[in-house]
Amino acid sequence: MARLFFEGNLELLKNKTIGIIGYGNQGRSQALNLRDSGLDVIIGNVRDNYADLAEKDGFKVRSIPEAVKESDFSSILIPDEVAPDVFKSHILPYLKKDHVILFSSGYNIAFNFIDPPAGTDVIMVAPRMIGEGVRKRYEENMGFPVLIGVKQDSSGKALDYALSYSKGIGVMKKGGVAVESSFEEEALVDLFSEHTWAGSMLFLFKECFDALVEEGVSPEVALLELYMSGEVAEIAQRIADMGLFDQLKLHSTTSQYGQFVYGPKYMTDEIKKMLRQAIQEIKDGEFAKDWTLERIAGYPRLNSMWKNVKEYRISKEEEKMRKILKGEKEG
Repeated sequence: MARLFFEGNLELLKNKTIGIIGYGNQGRSQALNLRDSGLDVIIGNVRDNYADLAEKDGFKVRSIPEAVKESDFSSILIPDEVAPDVFKSHILPYLKKDHVILFSSGYNIAFNFIDPPAGTDVIMVAPRMIGEGVRKRYEENMGFPVLIGVKQDSSGKALDYALSYSKGIGVMKKGGVAVESSFEEEALVDLFSEHTWAGSMLFLFKECFDALVEEGVSPEVALLELYMSGEVAEIAQRIADMGLFDQLKLHSTTSQYGQFVYGPKYMTDEIKKMLRQAIQEIKDGEFAKDWTLERIAGYPRLNSMWKNVKEYRISKEEEKMRKILKGEKEG
């Protein structure tokens, strides 16, 4: 069982300057929450629209090296794919011996793309929520879940720093929890979700659409039934609120019976084997290596796959339906 934490000592960070590196969705939300919690926050960002927004929000904006030099605690909130190069060139040379380095993702530490220096604390606070939700929940005086982890504890207070930061961004408010994890575990579960149910769900919808249309169902009806009515989003929220199966009690008994009878038929032994294989491919570093080579090559496969999906009939039909649902065009 993982340890669960519902409190943190904010005083640990009261005498420190926190450098938020990257003012994107997570960076902005976390910076605003930390400031509203009474902490000293500066922003490290390249000179772009995000830097302009940070200044408009009232923050001191520095180059990334300057922000690292001026801070005691650096929260790395830039995309995983650029973080190793940025860390090596713009962060590593300016770290103090007792610096606290925080990551919101386990990926680069888990797969050794970033190797922090000795003498620093290396911690993870990974929200299980998009940046917009992090800010919205804080403003509503509600908490949210995060995974926390410690990779390097030079000060002996690394876990306490993770909990203090969690409190600062609003985790410890009502309904929030910090769940003890690790960089490796966070990277595994995050990639596993993306490689299994999340990705397969998209292509399952496509195959269901194709099957229905082949049987004479209109594209409009098929799309509305599958996901464009918004019902899927409502069901997902009920799953979070009530539980994976208990939410079925909100459905008709006909629906309950059909889902219980036919749902398991798609969970074949081959699929179960593929799920275990997906875990091993992640743990062995096969995906990390593949993704690195893809980026170095200029994203040829990714660009090709984007081109392919734009040609699917479902993509073209849903574009028409989106306009109708937005009131831009009558049916």
